[in-house]
Amino acid sequence: MSHEQINQHLSNWTERESTAEAMIPLIGRLNRKNNVVTSVYGRAIINQSVIDIIRAHRFVRQVEDSELSVCDTLPILEAMDKLELGRGHVDIGKLAVKFKESGMSDLTEFLKQEIGPIVGQYKAECADQDVRDTKDVVLYGFGRIGRLLARILIEKAGGGANLRLRAIVVRKGGAANDLQKRASLLRRDSVHGPFDGTITVDEENSALIANGNYIKVIYSDGPDKVDYTQYDINNAIVIDNTGIWRDEDGLGLHLKSKGVSRVILTAPGKGDIKNIVYGINSDSITEDDKILSAASCTTNAITPVLKAINDEFGIENGHVETVHSYTNDQNLIDNYHKGSRRGRSAPLNMVITETGAAKAVAKALPELKGKLSGNAIRVPTPNVSMAILNLNLKKDVDVDMVNDYLRDMALHSELQKQIDFVNSPEVVSTDFVGSRHAGVVDAQATIAEGNRLILYVWYDNEFGYSAQVIRCVNDMAGVDHPVFPKRVRD
Repeated sequence: MSHEQINQHLSNWTERESTAEAMIPLIGRLNRKNNVVTSVYGRAIINQSVIDIIRAHRFVRQVEDSELSVCDTLPILEAMDKLELGRGHVDIGKLAVKFKESGMSDLTEFLKQEIGPIVGQYKAECADQDVRDTKDVVLYGFGRIGRLLARILIEKAGGGANLRLRAIVVRKGGAANDLQKRASLLRRDSVHGPFDGTITVDEENSALIANGNYIKVIYSDGPDKVDYTQYDINNAIVIDNTGIWRDEDGLGLHLKSKGVSRVILTAPGKGDIKNIVYGINSDSITEDDKILSAASCTTNAITPVLKAINDEFGIENGHVETVHSYTNDQNLIDNYHKGSRRGRSAPLNMVITETGAAKAVAKALPELKGKLSGNAIRVPTPNVSMAILNLNLKKDVDVDMVNDYLRDMALHSELQKQIDFVNSPEVVSTDFVGSRHAGVVDAQATIAEGNRLILYVWYDNEFGYSAQVIRCVNDMAGVDHPVFPKRVRD
């Protein structure tokens, strides 16, 4: 390779960096001013670095026949910035590809066709203060899931008609510097890395200020013992992430506290509580539902894929084996535990345990009732799990047929936020830390012969699940962001 060719590689990279840098203020302005969330083939690009933006574009190689350049998407952002948009989710990567395919020369006219419902809606939205109002959210509990929910809520704050984290409710810890310790746990995470921003502790007022969000820390011994209205919190949605109360009587205690309107549980609910897998049965949420469950991380991971397969090929029956990272419920070293096998050291052992996820699928997808069995193995990793779906179908299939279908579902269907797709022979569990999809289909691992199909579905059992919970809360709060482009699978 000549000296000129070598230099050309660096020159091309420098040009892409420069283009990505020009995109950042546009992405930020559209988000803060217009409440427009931008992405590239499902990869969020808000608050991302230059390298992250370029990497999001490179991902398109895995799912489309050609690469996508930042030079293709920058003009999309520049044109959108001039259209006085209302709130929405806009995938600029898909728009860029669709514009190329359209043969149109006028980008503005193309955008008016593709995102027409939100074009020119900014002024009207500003005039309607009720639409711009935020919805108060309270985190009851501040463990693994609680802190990730806090990160997502803080990240998404701003603009209008959004969720706003107003308070965290915990029991008083034994340390004198309890507030500092909780701030530190939010600031640093061994799995998910440092908090993206700044956190200030207000000891005098018992509060955390995270990226400008003032979050009251309330100490309480019970769900019915807090008067939220004294903190100017009203009609709040409480996200109970303690797992202590899981039935209607227990979770109903929250509704006895002033300032609470609704409750959602971050675990499978018991009794008649609706277990919601967002994207599957979230359309069953009504204003009369005061108590809901967001089901489990595994149920969220497998149900969208199972629905997709059942809709296209039909499922006769099957077995779900979950390979799950250890959780705080297990012991660090061998010690007494009321559950079978869970007393043995989590970082040293694979532990066979039960899971209700396979049966729980039927609560969100009734057509699969009685068709699935399930079991689980806890393994010595701190995060990211895998579900192995061993299915007998009503039709014969082959690997390419199934993978092409699931790839299309991940990119262009209404389940695109739930199902992701990866086609690499080198991915391992840590590559999915931070994934916001409910589950990620590993195309290289798909096995199909006749009517038998085996799928491997990765999922970040902490972050991916937390993202699904927030989607449920958005629905409960009436926070609706239309998604563009409106290209779905026929």
